Amino acid sequence: MAGSSIVLTELHRKSTSWANVVDEIVRLEKKIFPKHESLARSFDDELKKKNSGLIYLEINGGLAGYVMYSCPSSLCAIITKLAVKEDYRRQGHGDTLLQAAMEKCRSKRIHRISLHVDPLRTSAMHLYKKHGFQIDTLVKAYYSSDRDAYRMYLDFDKE
Repeated sequence: MAGSSIVLTELHRKSTSWANVVDEIVRLEKKIFPKHESLARSFDDELKKKNSGLIYLEINGGLAGYVMYSCPSSLCAIITKLAVKEDYRRQGHGDTLLQAAMEKCRSKRIHRISLHVDPLRTSAMHLYKKHGFQIDTLVKAYYSSDRDAYRMYLDFDKE
């Protein structure tokens, strides 16, 4: 990646790039996630919610990945999506996005972050465990009747 321009940005509703970024993310959503797991049709609505946020990564001006989170209460946050374009995987970009979301949550004094992950997505499982996430429970038929998910969590130390 020598010579590459890498930019990590939090998407703000009033941003002039809002529409372009959301359009790119919707295209990525459709490519990566099965139709029933994709937020492509409701992405803009999800981001309009007061308690949600999105951080995206650009490489040489193009979208490389994003992480979406929500804070349903003042104590907990949920990572709802983390995706990296196939060409940019296994280069540490998922790690960068996850760290950025964790820091954002920490700055809001969130005590716990949770997420769901397919147990068969070993790269994702490894990434989350590397950052201290622990498996809470197996949720049967979370994604579909034949696809389960682990609910994972990370507790921040109380300062």
